[in-house]
Amino acid sequence: MTTVLKLGGSVVTVKDEPETVDDERLAAAADAVVTAEDDLVVIHGGGSFGHHHAAEHGVSTTDGTHDAGAVQAIHGAMARLNARIVAELTERGVPAVPIHPFSAGARTGDGTLKFPPEQVRTALDEGFVPVLHGDLVVHAGEGATVLSGDELVVELASALGADRIGVCSTVPGVLDGDGEVIGRIDDIQDVADALGASDATDVSGGMAGKVRTLLALSAPAQVFGPDALAEFLGGGTPGTTVGDGG
Repeated sequence: MTTVLKLGGSVVTVKDEPETVDDERLAAAADAVVTAEDDLVVIHGGGSFGHHHAAEHGVSTTDGTHDAGAVQAIHGAMARLNARIVAELTERGVPAVPIHPFSAGARTGDGTLKFPPEQVRTALDEGFVPVLHGDLVVHAGEGATVLSGDELVVELASALGADRIGVCSTVPGVLDGDGEVIGRIDDIQDVADALGASDATDVSGGMAGKVRTLLALSAPAQVFGPDALAEFLGGGTPGTTVGDGG
């Protein structure tokens, strides 16, 4: 069994304070990861690290930059956050290893992502827990653009044939207009009115963007809050089920 887990940037960082880790939440998430029994791929978002610098330099998933300094600032911030998360997992005995998408992927001129999965697959086969992150990737004609953690979830879950996909956010699931958790989403149009933008700087589309990307998966995905992380890793289906895997 292979599980792909996305830790939202707002879970592991204080999203409105530049380059600030949420120590308590990160520690709790790392504690939960220790309990995972399946082969596990961890992907984390940018939070106050990547999003802050990407917004400052005007870089998104479609608007790129040819400024090497901007690339260094954005990627460097994400590498620092990744190192912190890997360190937290390592302290708990998790065989975590960093994989930086900037060194592995690229976009073609029409924006199609090319991200060979062999490095991640081999790391899993060798007993490691690969830890990837939202990043920049070189983009033909655009210089470098943002590769969101949500895109990585879809890319790797499909390429690896993941059995379980989880997205841990700061809310207990996808919420409707009354703040109640939506149990299941099979079509973005059914919940379009209820999905708004993120409440802090986010260059990857907020919750609506997450749901759209998850609906592209070949297996259902769970969207849930930090308190349900251990339940998900234990085989549960907390929060909102997105897609039917059909």
